[in-house]
Parts: sequence; C-alpha cells; structure tokens
Amino acid sequence: MAEFYDFEVKKLGGGEADLEDYRGKVLLVVNVASKCGFTPQYEGLEAAYRKYKDQGFAVLGFPCNQFGAQEPGDAEEIANFCSARYEVTFPMFEKIDVNGAGAHPLYKWMKAKKSGFLGSGAIKWNFTKFLVDREGRIAARFGPQDKPEAIEKHIARLL
Repeated sequence: MAEFYDFEVKKLGGGEADLEDYRGKVLLVVNVASKCGFTPQYEGLEAAYRKYKDQGFAVLGFPCNQFGAQEPGDAEEIANFCSARYEVTFPMFEKIDVNGAGAHPLYKWMKAKKSGFLGSGAIKWNFTKFLVDREGRIAARFGPQDKPEAIEKHIARLL
C-alpha cells in the first residue's frame, strides 16, 4: 500500500523531486492557480510557510489548469508570477491534473484518504488544501474558501 512519500513529483522548473525529503514534516499540499479569485491566498500560504518552516512545516504548491483554465501559463510564467506578485518561496511543482483519468497519482491517493464536502472525493476548485502530518497521513482537508490564516491553528497543533 502506497504512502505519501512514495509518489514521484516534478519540480516546477523541471527535474525530479523526492517527497521522501519531506518525511517528518507537517505539510500543506495545495492545488494553485494564478488567475483565480482565491489566488490572493498565496500571500497567506507564504506567510504560514515563513512562520513555521523552521519548526518542520512546508507548503507544497501544485499548479492546476482544470478549473476555469485559471492556470494557463507554462512553468516559467507560473514561477515568475508567484515570485513577483507574492514573493513565493515555498516549493512549487509542475502543473498537474487533480481530477479525472489524468489526475496525478498523489492526488488520487490523497482524495481516497480524505474526502471533501458531503463525502465527495473530487477536488471542487483551486486552492483545495490537504494537511499532512509528520507521519505522512492526511490529517485534514480544507476547501478553497478556507483561508490559510484559518488553518494555522491546525498546522500549529501538528507541529
């Protein structure tokens, strides 16, 4: 049976990333987009990352273009936007699908471990968040409307 750290992901700028590098950390995994009404949440995500990273916390951002084509850019455009507009320093990964047959295996696994509103497994929109504990278990799932600031108490409890 797979665990969180078994999945392969690619860095936004190219190259492989090993989720094993995050073993023992508390993680907030988020599907992000640059042209979404929730895009200002980048600010709160980055603030939480900076506040807690020295305590073993990381935000992992996965751009996704499945919702209203709100992430149309390529890797360079996404990286430039995140850096220039929100000064994002947390790890960002390649653009992926989170739903459907082409959904990334990590997202298939996370959705199976923690369903969303009314038991739905599907990701409803950009900025859905999965909180992962230090053992790689999905501790909680939050919808796009849940701002990072409201999630901080859950992060702090796991740290």
